[in-house]
Amino acid sequence: MIRVCVEYDVESIYDIINDAAQAYKGIIPEDRFYEPYMSLEELNVEIMNGVLFWGYEVDNEIVGVMGLQEKGEVSLIRHAYVRSNQRNNGIGGELLAYLITLTKKPLLIGTWASAFWAISFYEKHGFQVVSQASKETLLRKYWHVPEEQIQSSVVLTNDLNFI
Repeated sequence: MIRVCVEYDVESIYDIINDAAQAYKGIIPEDRFYEPYMSLEELNVEIMNGVLFWGYEVDNEIVGVMGLQEKGEVSLIRHAYVRSNQRNNGIGGELLAYLITLTKKPLLIGTWASAFWAISFYEKHGFQVVSQASKETLLRKYWHVPEEQIQSSVVLTNDLNFI
């Protein structure tokens, strides 16, 4: 079952993000990987800044999360994670398909360029990597990330006509 997450779910969201983000260890730039990957304070700031999380439940436990953030003429998919022991069960795909139905706007997704599995997942679901120039423009316009992260990231969209 997919449902909107509420304040009560913040601890579960935090746990899922930090469990799943272990996949980045040794893959993304060393100075960008932290433990925990996202602090509880950072998560709460994201929520206060408009990231609405949706959770995928199995046996009344959230095992996957994906955020949607409205940014003017686009919607951003943010913080898409599935517990490591639940990967490859279609949970991420179901969450993404559901979130796509919630907006008529072009969707943008930012991820690490070295996270080949994430890029492949989004491409499998109809998203395309934007050009280097578009990536830099979009990351600076819609996200707040350091310059080093811009250089080691990609942006994908489901609407290249928007770019």
